[in-house]
Amino acid sequence: MAVPFENRNFHKEMLKLAGQLQKEGKVPRLLLHSCCAPCSSNCIEVLSKYFMVTVFYYNPNISSDEEYKKRVAEQIRFIKEFDTPNKVEFIEGDYEPDVFFKEVKGLEKEPEGGKRCFKCYELRLRKTAELAKAEAYDYFTTTLTISPLKNSVKLNETGLKLQEEYGVNYLLSDFKKQEGYKRSIELSKEYGLYRQNYCGCVYSRQQILMSK
Repeated sequence: MAVPFENRNFHKEMLKLAGQLQKEGKVPRLLLHSCCAPCSSNCIEVLSKYFMVTVFYYNPNISSDEEYKKRVAEQIRFIKEFDTPNKVEFIEGDYEPDVFFKEVKGLEKEPEGGKRCFKCYELRLRKTAELAKAEAYDYFTTTLTISPLKNSVKLNETGLKLQEEYGVNYLLSDFKKQEGYKRSIELSKEYGLYRQNYCGCVYSRQQILMSK
């Protein structure tokens, strides 16, 4: 009997695929959407063993220009300072917060982790899939599954949907597994990375402030 999608071990499946590619002597090109340097840290550590990784920084949900620039700078710094088996490249996407606000219009009062976030997932993953297709990457995926606050099942469902639309392989993931989130915190401390307590959007920030 097939395991229900929501019960699958996405991290185990990813590592199994990566191991098989390694046995075959293949090092595919992977476009990794990143939300921030801290979340990307463990993802890069794991993926760079098996893939030629390009980090794609596309986050129109970040509503403050100052916050956006700070996160971009930290992402670039981490990639430069962190030693990896295969070199990691970096691409900065367009900063277009108006696109985010248009995408989530009408969902402003949704709770964190709800429909508004699902729209945001797809917005960022779609842009990643578009670039992956345009630049002939073998795979695309996202660092978002490392967060305990993000819905890995929904992220992977969205990724597979976009795989069908764009014809580029989506790499299933759940980077928080096997203490991946804990490792990201360790690496953040080791490299002195700027860590924020909200995803970046104004609605998430408001929720944090209201909870204090």
